[in-house]
Amino acid sequence: MTPEDALATLGSNAEKATEMRAYHKVDRPYLGVANPVLDSAARTWRQELTLDARLDLAEGLWQTNGHEARVLAAKLLTQARIRPDDTRAWEIVQSWVPDFDAWAVADHACMAGQRRLTADPSRIDDVEPWTRSDHMWTRRAVLVITLPWTKQNHPSEADLATRDRVLGWAAGYVEDRDWFIQKAIAWWLRELSKHDAPRVVSFLEAHGDAMKPFARREAARKLQST
Repeated sequence: MTPEDALATLGSNAEKATEMRAYHKVDRPYLGVANPVLDSAARTWRQELTLDARLDLAEGLWQTNGHEARVLAAKLLTQARIRPDDTRAWEIVQSWVPDFDAWAVADHACMAGQRRLTADPSRIDDVEPWTRSDHMWTRRAVLVITLPWTKQNHPSEADLATRDRVLGWAAGYVEDRDWFIQKAIAWWLRELSKHDAPRVVSFLEAHGDAMKPFARREAARKLQST
């Protein structure tokens, strides 16, 4: 299946495409297709295509630069277990990161990356250099792709070490005034507060004053309700 064949099955809606372009504020092709349609297509092709064919399709879809195409590419790789070998899938996700230029596409790609990280947590070492990137969306991806480590109710010692490692990266971000970076810090802390409030309290005591007020409030929002 070629990317063109895949996209042709999705249909299009010119009015919705115009609305989506205005909403996402990025100049790229839009089909005006809703996420449930993309979910259904990705689910079908994950079942029907061989792994190599699916990886090839994901790469090809991403290269078209279309909004739905890139979201669909990410959905094709959003799977807990990829067999026989998911190394190439992780390499593909990493190759996409420098192209991030909008939150929706970036977040879908990071959801695929989350599965590859949790499948092999040693890959966190591949993420660490992103913290020093000049590309804001790459720096932000560090916090989005590591969100699974905010959610464990019974983390292992290795999981706790990863939490602390990412919190260290987040601490290095607090002086960054970019709204998306501040929002990502707040998102990570807010999610973590549901499962590990003491670490969030400690972080805010140490670094909260350096965060933008909206981010500090958002990070603490779930703490106030517990």
